[in-house]
Amino acid sequence: MLYLSVLLLLIPLVSTRMHKHVRAVDTTSITEQYASVTAGQYSLLNNLWDEDNATSGSQTSKLTSMSGSTVAWQTSWTWTGGSSVKSYSNIQLNSGINQQLSAISSMPSTWNWTQSNTGTVVADVAYDLFTSNTSGGKNVNEIMIWLANINSGPIAAQYNAAGQAVPILENISIQGYTWNLYSGSNGYNQVYSFLLTSGEITSFSGDIYEFLSYLIDNEGMSSSQYLTTAQAGTEATTGTAKFTT
Repeated sequence: MLYLSVLLLLIPLVSTRMHKHVRAVDTTSITEQYASVTAGQYSLLNNLWDEDNATSGSQTSKLTSMSGSTVAWQTSWTWTGGSSVKSYSNIQLNSGINQQLSAISSMPSTWNWTQSNTGTVVADVAYDLFTSNTSGGKNVNEIMIWLANINSGPIAAQYNAAGQAVPILENISIQGYTWNLYSGSNGYNQVYSFLLTSGEITSFSGDIYEFLSYLIDNEGMSSSQYLTTAQAGTEATTGTAKFTT
């Protein structure tokens, strides 16, 4: 289950989590490349953005429930061939977006998930944020917060002799966990990736904005940029898995 929100400065807030009620959601399975389903302030995106680079494969996603501002969904995928990410089934937040970073006070989120893998799987589970110089403008930065790295690896400017990404900073303490920070270009925008130094987080509760604050304070990201996208999901490269959250 996932809860994600953007709270703005100087705006009184009464958390909807205090008034939970079960909402009816469309539980239809989606399989098309860019199919989506909306539930409250969220959209479930199937997002098979690089399926053409797979030898074969498919992905099916569906919402399962919504209570208050907490949404649950499942995705099952199988991919063979190619070394690139094939899909990113995710929940996208549609409210509170296109605000300047300086206007955001926090981004509280809770996320509980499981993934059952068949054979060797290459994947990750991550929050994915994008910023722009203008509201709704072209992406300038992508910020990924990896809760799990399953035989995969981040984009980086440098790789060692073994082909492993080299972090630009190590052993950063944020939200009670220790992270390494990687940075590199995907050919379109700069990508900052926070990866755990060890283990996985299958039950996260914290403030996602702290990662943006770190980049503002330490990596020169401008607080005048706009948060244009906030998503959470699983990137699938190869193998077979069922993701439940």
